[in-house]
Amino acid sequence: MNILKDLELKTGEAIKYFKEQLSAIRGGRPNSKLVEDISVEYFGQRLPLKQLGSISIAPPREIQISVWDKDAAAIVLKAIEASNLNISANLEGSLIRISLPALSGERRQELIKIAKKETEEARIKIRGIRDESNKEINRQFEEKKIGEDEKFKLKEQIQENINKVNGEIEKILEEKIREITE
Repeated sequence: MNILKDLELKTGEAIKYFKEQLSAIRGGRPNSKLVEDISVEYFGQRLPLKQLGSISIAPPREIQISVWDKDAAAIVLKAIEASNLNISANLEGSLIRISLPALSGERRQELIKIAKKETEEARIKIRGIRDESNKEINRQFEEKKIGEDEKFKLKEQIQENINKVNGEIEKILEEKIREITE
């Protein structure tokens, strides 16, 4: 049934978006996703930082950005410091070092709260996708394209899929909380 394929496609996109949103939340360890999408003004264009240099992680709490164009290093440094991440960076030639301070207990709780808010938004989106699919099934039933047995079978399959997706969202959240509390 194309309704089920459509549902799987939409829920897959929703989960992908959810993962991207959570990856931007800082955990206990440094993550390149924290800085890679910072917008930098470079030769009259706005480019994500990942297009201007290579990003690497130097344990325990340092992110290193090797800017390919040495002249752009100062611009990249300003963009990082102007971002809303509240991090400071040091410039050494074309290498930018970002030392991330250890998270306080209060900050960890704040980040967990943000992660849970993103999770709730993802669940709302998933419920919307489910409702849309159920409306389509009801419409097809009204137009006599499907029978009553098929209608109930499809709704059951949709709910099974949604339960699986919600379980996946919960696992992603648990992993993020574990990452934040490290």
